[in-house]
Order: sequence, then C-alpha cells, then structure tokens
Amino acid sequence: GGLLGGKKKKDQQADREEDKSIQKLGKSFVEFIRGYHHHFEHPTGTSAPQAQNYLCGLMQASEKNIERMIEVVPESEYESQQHFISNSPWDHRAVLDQVAHEANALMGNDLDRALIIDESSHVKKGKQSVGVKRQWCGRLGKIENCQVAVYTALNCREQNTLIDSRLYLPEDWAEDEARCLKAGVPKEEIVYKSKCELALDSIRHQRSQGIDFRWVGVDGGYGKDPAFLRSLEADGEIFMADVHSDQRFYLTNPNPVVPPSRSLKGRAPEKLRAQSNPIQVDHWGQQQPQSAWKTIIVRDTTKGPLEIEVLHSRVWLWNGEEEKAHHWHLIVRREKNKPEEIKYSLSNASKYIKVKRLAFMQAQRFWVEQALKNGKSEAGMSDYQVRGWLAWNHHMALVAMAMLFMLRTRTIHQQDYPLLSCA
Repeated sequence: GGLLGGKKKKDQQADREEDKSIQKLGKSFVEFIRGYHHHFEHPTGTSAPQAQNYLCGLMQASEKNIERMIEVVPESEYESQQHFISNSPWDHRAVLDQVAHEANALMGNDLDRALIIDESSHVKKGKQSVGVKRQWCGRLGKIENCQVAVYTALNCREQNTLIDSRLYLPEDWAEDEARCLKAGVPKEEIVYKSKCELALDSIRHQRSQGIDFRWVGVDGGYGKDPAFLRSLEADGEIFMADVHSDQRFYLTNPNPVVPPSRSLKGRAPEKLRAQSNPIQVDHWGQQQPQSAWKTIIVRDTTKGPLEIEVLHSRVWLWNGEEEKAHHWHLIVRREKNKPEEIKYSLSNASKYIKVKRLAFMQAQRFWVEQALKNGKSEAGMSDYQVRGWLAWNHHMALVAMAMLFMLRTRTIHQQDYPLLSCA
C-alpha cells in the first residue's frame, strides 16, 4: 500500500507539472498571436478571434480543414471562419513579412543562415481552384490535377521555417483573365511568371526587407535555368544550386570569340564560339578515380554522423551568348551507403572557400524538405478546402505563423527535448 501510495503521489506530481507546462505553452501561444492582432483589425471591427481559432485548428485538428477544425476549437463557427479565410480584407503579405522578421530574429546573427527555395504541389479536384490544372505533382511523382506553389524557407542548420509562399499560375490561367478574376486573382497578378521568376521575386523581397541570409539554395528545377543563376549572381547573391546529370560545363576557360571569316564570300561570322569543348557532368564524374572522392561528415543524425563522399572542381559555365564564361564550383556528392544516388551542384561562392563548407551548404536543402513535410503533416498546409486566390494566400500565411510558433517552441525546449516534433 505504501509503495502504491508513493507511486500515486509521483504520478499526481507529474500530472501537475504537465498541466503547468501546458498552461505555460497556452499562454505563450496567446501572446504570440497577440503580436499579430494589428494585421486583423479593420474599420468595421476585428477578425483576431477568428485568426486565433484558425491557428488553434491548424495545430489541433487531425484533418485541418474548417469543418474538422471547428469540431476541436471551442466557440468557433463554420460561417465565421469561412468568411475570415475567404473574404476578410487582411493583408497576407504583411503577415508573412512579420513571420520572416521574427524568424530572422530567432536565428540570430549566424553564418549558417540560408534562404532555401523549393516548390510543392497540392492535389485538388475539379477546375475551379485558382491555378489548378493537370501538371507535374512532385508529391505523387506524376502528372496530376494540382496546384503548385514556390515556397521560401529561412534556414539555419536544423532551424527552418517557411517565410513566403507564391502560387504558380500556369500559362493557360494567366492568359484567361475572366477565369482569373472569377477566382479572385487581382488584375495586377494576372501575368504569367515561371517558377524561377517567382523564386527570384521572393529572394529579392526578402533581401529588400532586411532578412539576413548568406546564400540561396535551390534544387535542379531552378539550377537548370542559366538565366536564374546569372540573375542571382548579378544581384550579388551567393548560391548553391543543384543541377541535373546532363548539365554541361567546361574544364578550361572556353574564351568565347567570334571566329575570323574563312572566305571573302558570304556573311562574316557573328556568333561567339567556345575555344574548348564542354563535358557532361555525369560523364566527368564517372571518369574520376576513387582516390579523387573526399569523405566528409556533413551533420549528425539520430543514427550517427552522416558521411558523404564528394568531388570538387572549379569549372566554367557559358550559355553560348555571354562575352565571358562564369568560373564556378562544381560539387558532386554521393552517400557512402547509397553510392548510386549522386547529386550535382554549382556554386558561385568565393574561390577560397573550403570543400567541406561547400558540402555543408549543399546538404542544407534537406531541411526545407523537412519544413514542407512538417507543414503538410503538422500545420495543414495541403488540407484547405478553399478555391479563391485570397483564401489560398490567407491560409498559407496562417500556416507560416503556425510553423513559426512550432519552431519557437522547439527552440525554447531544445535542451530538455532535443527531438521534440512539431506536434
């Protein structure tokens, strides 16, 4: 009896401590939302209570659409929440900008801060949802009816949260003004922009509002676009860009020149021509001996240190039109336990940078994939059941808020709970 009584007291003490932790977290959550109240004020009243209820639903409901959220959030109503997300006039861009600034402050002045760009797709039925069409769906790995958006994450090693989202409007949408207006797309937004253009807009926006990042990371969907990489370099940005296995480069400076005319007849040559031959990146990698691969530890994981093997070379890139070629870094990576999976990347970082640093920079794209995974599994990123432009942007801004709060909570409890999940 004494032993059972002692155990009961310990259990009760643990329950009280847990209750205190929950109350403290709840207070922190309310204070967090209060810092955003001014965004939800308008001349006829406030929609701050609806914002709080929506955020609660995003983090508490098992399925994070309005019907399921109101079941777990007391005092929330379907019509009120639907109006808030679809019609209320608050500015999603201002909310996202505050999220970006708070994430910026949370990560401090760290040399490992990066802006990582990635796209994600959301499977949807029908033809009414803004931007929806049959297009490549990365989530399913096939062509599917979906919406696609470009997301921007602020990253500092394992700290990572989304700070921007931009919906991709396919060309057939952008060319159909009536369809766009019906979906609520503002007239100034009815213009086709490629995913690379959306990414560049976001990067420039973050830089213009003072968000601190040391480089930009992108996958092969963006790295394959020469104009995108050259625009980043022209803006003074350092990038680490994955490229596809058929990427071509030069091992020696191609020194492009217009060749002399071989005959007095006909037109004189006008186009620049390279003075050396390009090679495909996967062919070059296959030619390298085992001794050329360098083993590097890029980070610790729950299963121990993650070891990779890398090749590095300084290479030249030329698009066939520029007067001079670009002298960049090539990094080739393979994991020791999966040597058949090879990743290729280009970077315009300083020529003095160490290979270990380049390998670290390349590895940071892992975290944005985790952020998108958390956004979908823990913050309802894809669970919305809305069709309009305003509702989509409102939802994504609130998802970014929820993810920032989760990041703050994990950061605060890092010492006691280093593996604390978003949930």
